[in-house]
Amino acid sequence: MRNARLGDLDVRALGRREHYDSAALRGRVSAQSLAALVGAAFLLLGLLGFVPGITTDHHDLRFAGSGSDAKLFGLFGVSVLHNLVHLVLGAAGIACSATQTSAVRFLYGVGIASLALWTLGVCGAAGWLPVNSDDNWLHLVLGTGAIWFGYLGAADAAAASPAASPSPL
Repeated sequence: MRNARLGDLDVRALGRREHYDSAALRGRVSAQSLAALVGAAFLLLGLLGFVPGITTDHHDLRFAGSGSDAKLFGLFGVSVLHNLVHLVLGAAGIACSATQTSAVRFLYGVGIASLALWTLGVCGAAGWLPVNSDDNWLHLVLGTGAIWFGYLGAADAAAASPAASPSPL
């Protein structure tokens, strides 16, 4: 009997453990797609940070610093500079999605920068940004997720490249 297939998914493999392993899922979404998705999300959030109603206390939106009381979705502190950085990151993510290597580098870079912002926020050293506890959690999740996606993309790229010659050691 032939394997029943649904796209690239082997339906008979649904019950087997290897179907759920990250190695089996790596090829499903490329780093390029993830970089484009993250870039589009940053662009959208950067734009929404300027929209009254979606950004509460929009009249308190400041250029930079912790004095801005404006909050995206009523949760995340934003400023004009913060929104501009999101727009630049969004454009960079879309541009970096052109190649696997640049997409992986973008994801690693966003991850490292987000974890740095999380560290600054937790330590109270981010007075130049309007960050709060919600921002800190978001930066931790975003940083960890972006680095994980970058790692998966790098592993896919390594698996797709021709095998390197074995080490003599």
